[in-house]
Amino acid sequence: MSRTSSRIRLTAALGAASALALAGCSSSGSSGGGVGFVTGKGGVATAAPAKRVAAPEITGTPLDGGGALKLSDYRGKVVVLNIWGSWCSPCRAEAKGLQETSQKYGGQVQFLGINTRDTDPANAVAFEKNFGVTYPSIYDPDGAEILKFPKGSLNPQSIPTTIVIDKDGRLAARAMRALSAEDLQKMVDPVLAESK
Repeated sequence: MSRTSSRIRLTAALGAASALALAGCSSSGSSGGGVGFVTGKGGVATAAPAKRVAAPEITGTPLDGGGALKLSDYRGKVVVLNIWGSWCSPCRAEAKGLQETSQKYGGQVQFLGINTRDTDPANAVAFEKNFGVTYPSIYDPDGAEILKFPKGSLNPQSIPTTIVIDKDGRLAARAMRALSAEDLQKMVDPVLAESK
């Protein structure tokens, strides 16, 4: 990759991360436009199975320093993907509920985080330790992985965003706000029921 291409990619990623920051870290969560999905009560947007689009190939280094993580490694399972930052107040508000819900589902549902806009991974590691988060998170400081989501889909547009991915690797539901454990279960249960 040329030096110019690298600069362009970095500039685009930083611009997207800035836009997410400006739009995010609030609890409002407007849905934006999109084809094939419906925003219901509480700002949760869902897509019927026939209208779902494939999730992008999210990859990266985990915060715990282990081997590379790939979203596609979890194909065949329902995945809860949470986009968060240690600097984000709503992310702190929902962290315990996410962890409790991940433990409730056990091996039935895979939880995966994308940590973004933390310039030092130590801040994100401290966040996970403080809130007892045990599921893995990919370190994505410049938002490059977030940019992979197709526009007009159930893509993340603010921080925090939680996305439910069905067992076939398709975007099934999205909430662009901090979620309680109860609200998260209402997102996950219908998608999990499809796979039984």
